[in-house]
Amino acid sequence: MTNSDMRSRAQKHLFPHFTTGKVWNDDSLPIIVGGEGSYLTDENGDRYLDGLAGLFCVNIGHGRTDIPQAAFEQMSRLAYWTNWGSAHPAAIDAATFIAEHAPGDLETVFFVNSGSEAVESAVKFARQYHVAQGEPQRTKIIARDMAYHGTTLGALAVTGIPAYKAPFGDLMPGVFHVPNTLGETIPEGGTAADLPSIRAIRELIEAEGGDTFAALFAEPVQNSRGALVPPDGYWQELRRICDEHGILLVADEVITGFGRLGEWFGSIKFDVVPDLITFAKGSTSGYAPLGGVIIRRPLAEAVLSSPQAGLFTHGATWGGHPVSTAVAVANLTAVENENVLGNVRSLEPYFQNGLDRIVEDHRSIREYRGAGFFYAIEMMGDRETGRELTPEESKTVLTEVIPAAMREVQLITRPDNRGATMLVLSPPLTADQDVLDDLLTKVDHVMSAVDAHLGASLLTAV
Repeated sequence: MTNSDMRSRAQKHLFPHFTTGKVWNDDSLPIIVGGEGSYLTDENGDRYLDGLAGLFCVNIGHGRTDIPQAAFEQMSRLAYWTNWGSAHPAAIDAATFIAEHAPGDLETVFFVNSGSEAVESAVKFARQYHVAQGEPQRTKIIARDMAYHGTTLGALAVTGIPAYKAPFGDLMPGVFHVPNTLGETIPEGGTAADLPSIRAIRELIEAEGGDTFAALFAEPVQNSRGALVPPDGYWQELRRICDEHGILLVADEVITGFGRLGEWFGSIKFDVVPDLITFAKGSTSGYAPLGGVIIRRPLAEAVLSSPQAGLFTHGATWGGHPVSTAVAVANLTAVENENVLGNVRSLEPYFQNGLDRIVEDHRSIREYRGAGFFYAIEMMGDRETGRELTPEESKTVLTEVIPAAMREVQLITRPDNRGATMLVLSPPLTADQDVLDDLLTKVDHVMSAVDAHLGASLLTAV
């Protein structure tokens, strides 16, 4: 692949997100120019399977015309207005749709522009809510190890990935991280209350004082560290702990919201009503930037009626933008009318059976985890012997072996090094059985390349 004019201009003028200079300046840097369904096209006309739905975003699939039409019509009618002191129909309609599909009394929607802003807003709401309740000392936050909650400074403080924080010095104080659910099972004869992760939360609260905590943040299925599905009853324990101590329970559903797990929200799948839900990606399927927080109605009313302020002291110029919220309505209406969630539920066993076969065929796979259309394959040196990857092997697998194998079969997805050596799979929710077969075949090829490399490495070492 030669260096095209677009690639040269990208490398000169466009500063990348979470991409090393070596990768960005490589002659093989893809330039994606189009998309249809579950597939993308680059500037050379080559077709790639989108195994990550963009970044867990494109739930409805690429290349639709109805959603851009809704954006065009809204832009032609009212291109911009705010939700400061007035409202407009697109934001009203989007908030109504989202509220009607959220669990329990989560009925009030605060719009922003991204998942990071959604988490930032949830932190601020939680703190201001407690001020309104006469408890201004409640400022501390509980989150989980290795959990990703965003990149703005407050959201980054809640994030539990040390490497993401290291370049930026001291962040928001008062954030405590507790163990996630990796590898946890309920002991025989016990309940979720006996899980080490749950006990750690209770021990933290006892040490710090329950009346000093504002909120607890958790994803229904934790992305970073590899699609961690919680044990049965885990979320009920989180709800119980928060209720006991007056702490707000925040479900970060930036990834799991709007169908990724086969329900409108992961909170529905795990049968819990949190106090706040943060969302973004799937709300528009990536056709426009949008994020937000869904708030239990009594909590929202408590802030708006508080004598201390009487308003949420927070806002954004683009929050609830008419075009983005019109896109959300068009997207979510299509998700509902086309039974996209039903597609995920019906094909989940098929997807998992295919992953089972891949695990059986490749000794470099430790296991896969996940639910719905959201999985992570975790690798090791050799499952049969129990050999772990060396740091050098992990780096080579993630930066050389997997990317080369993905290029060979024209697959785009995410090698992930956050806590382990992993490959993440998150296709568009409209993917049918043929697309899943294609994805599984391509993943099988990638894992064969990993097996071959590690086998060669082992022989060289011997």
